[in-house]
Amino acid sequence: MNALMYGLGLLAFSFLSGQFLGEELGVWLGVKANVGGVGFAMIILILAKDFLEKKNLVNEDFKKGIDYWNMMYVPVVIAMSASQNVKVAVSSGFLAIIAGVVPVVLVFMFFPYLVQKLKPKN
Repeated sequence: MNALMYGLGLLAFSFLSGQFLGEELGVWLGVKANVGGVGFAMIILILAKDFLEKKNLVNEDFKKGIDYWNMMYVPVVIAMSASQNVKVAVSSGFLAIIAGVVPVVLVFMFFPYLVQKLKPKN
């Protein structure tokens, strides 16, 4: 349980830093929104973990905690931002919905081909 607390501290730092950078980028671009805060947070988390591991500043519990929150952070935050994007797209009109549906359909069509090509040959 102690390891999860270490990882949570690093996650909180990454999240807050990413949100700040996203807000500042939005102001700089003249947009009244957080632009890329989640992406910044994920990059900060990855870089901080890598930096700490290279400097041998983490023990095994700390590594486990960081890995746990790495695995949890991405799906939770992506799901939260995806639901917000859907609400905005539906209220924005038909073109926004098409712009979201077309890439998804293309990925579903391309995925079986990709799996077949990357399948290990025995």
